[in-house]
Amino acid sequence: MSTTVIREVAKDVWIFSCPFARFGVIPFGGRSTAIKLSNGDVWLLASTPADTQTKEKLNELGPVKYIVGADAVHHLYLGDYKKAYPEAKLISVDEAIAKKKEEGLKFDGSFDSQDKFGFEDDIKHCYFSGYKNKDVAFFHPASKSMIEADLLLNLPAKEQYSKTGSSGAIPIIDSFSPFSWAQMNPYSWAHKKFAWSLGVDKEAMKRDVKTVAGWDFERIIPCHGDVIETDAKKAWEAVYQYYI
Repeated sequence: MSTTVIREVAKDVWIFSCPFARFGVIPFGGRSTAIKLSNGDVWLLASTPADTQTKEKLNELGPVKYIVGADAVHHLYLGDYKKAYPEAKLISVDEAIAKKKEEGLKFDGSFDSQDKFGFEDDIKHCYFSGYKNKDVAFFHPASKSMIEADLLLNLPAKEQYSKTGSSGAIPIIDSFSPFSWAQMNPYSWAHKKFAWSLGVDKEAMKRDVKTVAGWDFERIIPCHGDVIETDAKKAWEAVYQYYI
């Protein structure tokens, strides 16, 4: 039985949520997001296994034109998706591209550049050069959705563990840590400190945090944790208040 939860969170925006444990212990959850563009093509942030159920839904949505890796560490399944959709453009950040060289993956672009990729009429992006994992935030104005990987977490990962029999809660021992993963939600002290610590270039972070804060989004779709369905701008500003 598949543990992937597939649902449409807004018109033409589909998420694929599944269990994933960081270090094999911390239930972060994983999520891919697919957006049907105005021309009928499909844009995919690929961060979860390319299982049968996921590919069936993607095939139903339309031709997959873009396969996106959102940062330097979300690259595990890029090769699987490229194999499934060989005509799609594969795009990530330089660090991820370097890591995938041994697989012989050919990329069609990097977010480190200022290049245009072809989806900009539907989806905007902001490359966080000052963030440790070199993350990219994406904005789909039509659905007022912001999509990202590690820039914002919203734990516990309830939806991502909903088919497993687990609550997705953090192991209780972690709750006693002064820097607790159990508190990793947008309004927690721990998340603010976490976001500050991963900013390796504070001035670049201030610039890019403010760029995203200027987008008109109401929803945040994170790779890790539950979707923030309302008041998402407040959540973003809470996590990054030290930069703003």
